[in-house]
Amino acid sequence: MLHSLQSGFNQTLYIPKFSLLKRNLNLHEWQSKTLMKKHNVSIEEFKVADTPQGVFNAIEEMDYPVYVIKSQIFAGGRGRGHFVENGFQGGVQFAKNASEGYKFAEKMLGNHLVTKQTDEKGKIVRSLMISQGMNVKRELYFAVIMDRVTQGPVIIVSPKGGTSIEEVAEETPEAIAKFPIDIELGPTMEQKIKIAEFLEFNKPLFPKVAKEVQALYDLFIKTDSSQVEINPFAETKEGDIFSLDAKFNFDDNAFFRQKEVFGMADRSEEDPRELEAAKMGSSYVGLDGNIGCMVNGAGLAMATLDVLQMYGGEPANFLDLGGGASKEVVVKAFKILASHPNVKTILVNIFGGIVRCDMIANGILEAVKEVGLDVPLVVRLAGTNVEKGIELMNNSGLPIITASDLGDAANKAVTNVKKFEKKN
Repeated sequence: MLHSLQSGFNQTLYIPKFSLLKRNLNLHEWQSKTLMKKHNVSIEEFKVADTPQGVFNAIEEMDYPVYVIKSQIFAGGRGRGHFVENGFQGGVQFAKNASEGYKFAEKMLGNHLVTKQTDEKGKIVRSLMISQGMNVKRELYFAVIMDRVTQGPVIIVSPKGGTSIEEVAEETPEAIAKFPIDIELGPTMEQKIKIAEFLEFNKPLFPKVAKEVQALYDLFIKTDSSQVEINPFAETKEGDIFSLDAKFNFDDNAFFRQKEVFGMADRSEEDPRELEAAKMGSSYVGLDGNIGCMVNGAGLAMATLDVLQMYGGEPANFLDLGGGASKEVVVKAFKILASHPNVKTILVNIFGGIVRCDMIANGILEAVKEVGLDVPLVVRLAGTNVEKGIELMNNSGLPIITASDLGDAANKAVTNVKKFEKKN
């Protein structure tokens, strides 16, 4: 997945690790293929099944020399993954007939697939995509993203597809090119030709390349995508061009006009805490550290992350209350943060504007009384009614550690993590 492609570009192209606490819609590969087909992107024939018999039937209905059976989970590196329950290697398999497909499906469905992008527990495979095996000559890379630097769409291409684009950017940055696109005009014919040339297509294939570039760009715009990534973007030995593997992201802000797309959402793989936060209008992101962070605003979240790391700390999660949270929302947010098993200290960093500091303080006090306080709690408040908020906490009789500024809060949070770990 595209996170950072800083190497080899004149201008930095960067997508932050947790996208400023925005929840993004992810689609399974088969769902992305469905969208691509609808928008006239060239794809191979495929079917989806959730039982071994379903895989058998799907292959029986197609007529090809070989079939590709792919695990449908939200993670890359499936082909090199392994299954926890039976040790079976590979979340992508090739079958020559329906009987082979059935046997593969028995080993894949209902089991947890571990890849380089999952944790050690893996993700459960609930469905498989069965597709036509392609006679691939070359694997290339194609993506359209929204770029902050150019403040518009950018097409990114590389003749080195079928592998991690981040690795390509690091090892051979000259093998990546980007093409800023005028959002009013779309990609010009000149740009399409340059893309075809950079991808080393022969001239007779330029019209096909131009058609696919336009179709993928139209899909990107018409579905309000934040990312359309095709890897591999393939040339076959027969001289055709197909989008063989796809990764799409959509900003939740597009929900109001993309209800059909968002209706495809499979929330079964998402963190239940993220779903619970979304129900109350907040944003939750789980990370790998041990400090639970409650903030209000993406900018404050990023600042909190930076300062925590400066003091040697790492967040376990972030929960963004947004601009208009109530006391009840604060209570629920506190429960969500505290439920993360890795949390050794909770840091609340709130700038009171619309959300008053005394209201935040009351929510924290109520949450502590209701849930209990098993880990240290550090609170930094600033803004509207800050004195009243701090007074409420200092006079509560509860072991709440208040901080004067963000640096003080980060320092106290990191210090209390160490103390907590020594005791436990």
